[in-house]
Amino acid sequence: MPKVLVLRFSSIGDIVLTTPVVRNLKQQLSGAEVHYCTKSQFGILFENNPYIDKVFYLDKSLNNLISELKKEDYDYVIDLHNNLRTSIIKWRLGKKSFTFDKLNLKKWLLVNLKLNTLPSLHIVDRYMATVKKLGITDDTKGLDYFIPSKDKVNPQNFGLEPDKYIAFAIGAQHATKRLPLQKLIEACSLQDMPIVLLGGKEDKVSGDSVVEACKGLPFPVINLSGQLSLNQSASFLEQSKFVISHDTGLMHIASAFKKEIYSIWGNTVPEFGMFPYLTKYHILEKNKLSCRPCSKIGYKQCPKGHFKCMNELDLKQEFDIIKKQENPVSRAFPN
Repeated sequence: MPKVLVLRFSSIGDIVLTTPVVRNLKQQLSGAEVHYCTKSQFGILFENNPYIDKVFYLDKSLNNLISELKKEDYDYVIDLHNNLRTSIIKWRLGKKSFTFDKLNLKKWLLVNLKLNTLPSLHIVDRYMATVKKLGITDDTKGLDYFIPSKDKVNPQNFGLEPDKYIAFAIGAQHATKRLPLQKLIEACSLQDMPIVLLGGKEDKVSGDSVVEACKGLPFPVINLSGQLSLNQSASFLEQSKFVISHDTGLMHIASAFKKEIYSIWGNTVPEFGMFPYLTKYHILEKNKLSCRPCSKIGYKQCPKGHFKCMNELDLKQEFDIIKKQENPVSRAFPN
């Protein structure tokens, strides 16, 4: 009965993207006990996952964490983060390990020289390749997200009907991955059914401004940014008709529920492999900009000062093209 430790410290989206590895390890290694190590603020992602037997948290002391992990006597360590701290953990544990290839050089070439040598693979497929030598194969069931019953919401309490509203994830960790306020308002005005705005406390002011600007629309726009837990936001995603989202954690949670996703991209690009996974989706992006991508993550503000990747994004044209297609196809790797 093998005991396996999976390492991934952050963030929400990246951790959700590791769930197929966890599930397949648990189901394909006979009698396996699967443990996960992350940061404490992401513990909510694991509290209802049936494929994880125990969770360890990286808080202040790496030495204390390693002392706890040594007591478990693991057979295998699966490193899906691949940074200095995970390298120290692997070295100190001294167990057989398998490490995710971050392809940092290829990412650097795309960001700095606009030379794309990255494989046309989703990052989940690359995560799965990390455990291939253990005989683990992908069951193609997609991502997992489990909402505890206590956190499931009833949209009717907010004047909404399940499957008859749009969930719009308006936040993102970095400003250059988020639509400017006027573009958020425009995106809402192009819809034809009620909209729920989802995000963190830092998104509440923007959400309130969108609601104020959209008062004349024939349907309500409701701002719940900063008012819900992550699981409650996930529950709104699960019951929506479809989801509009930036490149952020809620987009990947929506993928876990197999929602149709309108995925909006700014300074980053889908070619990094982080587009919606195994669900119907549409990419909205400003192609053929010489400065894009300018980062593999994002910035507080556009380094060029013009923010063309978002400011010049023709949302009306993008939504019109998608809605006119009888069988829409994803455009994750445009020619």
